Amino acid sequence: MKTPNLPYLHSFKSKGKTYHYFRKGKVRVRIKHDPDTEEFFRQYWALRSGKASITSKTTWEKLIVSYYQSPKYKRLSKGTAANYRRHCEEIRAKNGNKDVRAFRRKHAIAARDALQDTWSKANERVAVLSVLMRHAVDLEWIDRNPVTDIEKLKGGGYEAWPESKLIAYERACEPHSVARTIYELAIGSGQRIGDCIAMRWDDFDGEYMKVVQEKTGSKIEVYCPKRLRDYLETLPKRGKHIIAKNLTQPLGKRQVQKAVEDVRRAIGVMDGDVRLVPHGWRYTAATQLADAGVDIRDIQAVTGHKTISMVQKYTAGADQKRASKRAQESREQNKSRTRTWQTD
Repeated sequence: MKTPNLPYLHSFKSKGKTYHYFRKGKVRVRIKHDPDTEEFFRQYWALRSGKASITSKTTWEKLIVSYYQSPKYKRLSKGTAANYRRHCEEIRAKNGNKDVRAFRRKHAIAARDALQDTWSKANERVAVLSVLMRHAVDLEWIDRNPVTDIEKLKGGGYEAWPESKLIAYERACEPHSVARTIYELAIGSGQRIGDCIAMRWDDFDGEYMKVVQEKTGSKIEVYCPKRLRDYLETLPKRGKHIIAKNLTQPLGKRQVQKAVEDVRRAIGVMDGDVRLVPHGWRYTAATQLADAGVDIRDIQAVTGHKTISMVQKYTAGADQKRASKRAQESREQNKSRTRTWQTD
């Protein structure tokens, strides 16, 4: 049986059997029929004319399923895994049958820019695309990751809330509402929103709150300031969790975020240059501690950061403010002594 001499047709032998493939660009499809049959030529010309339905082995659908099964995904914290899955599922819904090998840097930039109104989500989307592309490299589907060093979008920073906005927030929500409770827990404990939602009544002994930080896995005990202790004493207990959905489960994170969004929208900090986000409450706690002159290692004991450099990121503004005061006071004192000497 002679192999026909046709463009894009590649044949090779293995274990005494000849295999035929149509190969054009990144399309590589096996023709299963024998070259002397009508079916062979029908499939060949369908492929060459582009009319054949080609099922790629390197689709986004298959890449995402493979990633979910990988040790890398399974090692993620519960919150990070859930966030990655949200992005993966949106990517799969839009691109499931498309070939990963055709993905280019410009496509990642376009995906980022399509979400530019929500800058943090846009940056997360790029990060997840990069993770998936690295997985495709590991699978040897592609040679390199095209999603590297893509500039992040800038928006409202994770900054501490000014006192005026803290007061406005407190006035805009009911004393025992979900929005108020998550606010008091976050400001008082200095913890992330997800960790505050997970707090249970039996984690609180009247002074200290036990926390297992979802992001780092660190187990810490945080002393609660009097304001938070007093607030918790007035809060009705509706289940095992402080923010309870029912007797055994906490309220979902999205429901908590929605309650906070309603108040943020009411006080005008939801969008634009004045945008403030709930994660800023963690900055607020660290900044208030820094403003009070608390040592950076003691602040680290509250926030639970693993490195001093991360705490410095939160407290840099307060440190700079205090340093400027010391410098200017020294300047004034020196100038005063100089004038006295000249007068004498």
